[in-house]
Order: sequence, then C-alpha cells, then structure tokens
Amino acid sequence: MDGNGRWAQQRGLPRLEGHRAGADSVRDITRFSREHGLEALTLYAFSAQNWARPADEVRGLMELLRDFLVDERAEIMDNGIRLEAIGEIAQLPGLVREPLDELRAASAENHGLVLTLALSYGGRESIARAACAAVRAALAGGLRPEELDADRLGAFLPTAKLPPLDLLIRTSGEQRVSNFMLWEIAYAELMFVDVLWPDFRRGDFAKCLDNFDARERRFGLTSAQLADSSDV
Repeated sequence: MDGNGRWAQQRGLPRLEGHRAGADSVRDITRFSREHGLEALTLYAFSAQNWARPADEVRGLMELLRDFLVDERAEIMDNGIRLEAIGEIAQLPGLVREPLDELRAASAENHGLVLTLALSYGGRESIARAACAAVRAALAGGLRPEELDADRLGAFLPTAKLPPLDLLIRTSGEQRVSNFMLWEIAYAELMFVDVLWPDFRRGDFAKCLDNFDARERRFGLTSAQLADSSDV
C-alpha cells in the first residue's frame, strides 16, 4: 500500500495525513473484497524496515493502526471476517498488540474473508525464521534433512494456513516488491499501478481483478497443455 507520503506532500500536508487517508482505502478495499467473495486479502501495512522512519511518523502509524482495530471491530465481527497478522508482532507496542490480539482471538471462528495485516514484516526475515524452525525440527528429530523440500519449508512460513497467493498489487507506480512475500509470489501475478494508495479504491481494484481474470496462468506448463487439460 504505497504512496501515502507522496499523496500528502503533493497536497502540502504532513505525511501522517496521507496515512490517515490511506486507512480509508483500506476500509473500502476490504469491504469490496468481502462483498465480492474474495477468500483472502493481505495488506502490507508496516514493514520490518519501517521502524527506521522518523519516530513521530512511526508513533502516528501505530496510533492509526490502533484506531483502525478499534473502529473496525464491529464491522469485522458482524461480517464474519477473520483477522490474522504476520510479522514480528511482539515488536509492536502494547497499544497495537493488545487490540490486535483480542480481535484475532474474537474472530478466530469466523468463516468469511481472511484479512491479514503484515506488521513489522519482511519477506527475507520470514524465510529466515522458517529456516530456523526447520532446523529446530531437525534437531528435535522430527525432520530429516533430506525431507526438507519446498512444501515442507513452506509449512513453516506464517502464511502456510492462507490460500496460495494469486495476485500481488503494488500501488504508486513503484515497480518492486519491497521484501513482501518473496517466497509466496513464486507463481503469483504481479501488477504495478500508478495510483497512490489513498486514491486506490474499489474501482481501481476491480480493474486489477479484471486484468487478472484475463491472464493465462500456466504454472510452468505450455498453453497447449492447459488447453488439453481443460478438455478432459
């Protein structure tokens, strides 16, 4: 969800106002996803590297995140959304971690859209933690090194219980993934849109989904093989 700061700067506003406007986009995209039956939506809200930003901005982001969790609790529960989080959650301040933990627990039995917030998250860091978990399993005797293939390692990732990643969208015109879900994007479709995140709303998202539906996903096969399999 990139472009909040630039959105604010273009309007002569403090960067935090861009993040505040970006929260409105989060609400709109989440509602659209639920209304259209998407199975899962993961939002890259705060990266492991974002802690290096100015302290005032980080503090403001944490307060906005707390407000989102408090303000959206009723809508999440009323609409059967299950809230999850990935990343170094223990690093979050109590003002965020407490309402986050409470809402995750309260929504755990919901069966609608799975809304995952990536907080203090990094793709490389996530893979490194999975490797550490695999080593611990091997040392404990529950895993032989020769058994560690891609599927087994993937099972140690925090996204293991989510459906396979189909589509990654990066807003604001930047064309990089910035350490997001590096393992999971192996066969995902990537889209880079010029719209800044605070301006990215359901109409923009619908265009991305239409683009996704028009793509041929081969997963290493040829178009002819896909055609043959569809005839079976």
